[in-house]
Amino acid sequence: MEDDGTLWSRSEPESPCVKICLIHPEARLCTGCLRSIGEIAAWGRMSPEERREIMAQLPDRKPLLTQRRGGRAARLGRRKSDGSSE
Repeated sequence: MEDDGTLWSRSEPESPCVKICLIHPEARLCTGCLRSIGEIAAWGRMSPEERREIMAQLPDRKPLLTQRRGGRAARLGRRKSDGSSE
C-alpha cells in the first residue's frame, strides 16, 4: 500500500475523535467528539454504516453540552453584583 500522506487509509469512516477526551457531567457525552462512552468503546467493532449513522448525529448533539456556570468564582461574583454579603 502506498502512503498518500493521510493518517486514515481504510475505507470506513474515520473516527470523529479530536483528542479532547472529557465527558460532560450532565450530557454524558465527550466534549471533543460528542460521542457517548458506549459509542467510543464500541467504535472499533461497529460496521461502517453504524459509524456513519453516529457521525451524522453528532452535529445535533452540540446543544446538549451546556456551558458550565463557573463554580464558586461565578457564585461569588453574583453575590457581589446582587448586593448580598459574602
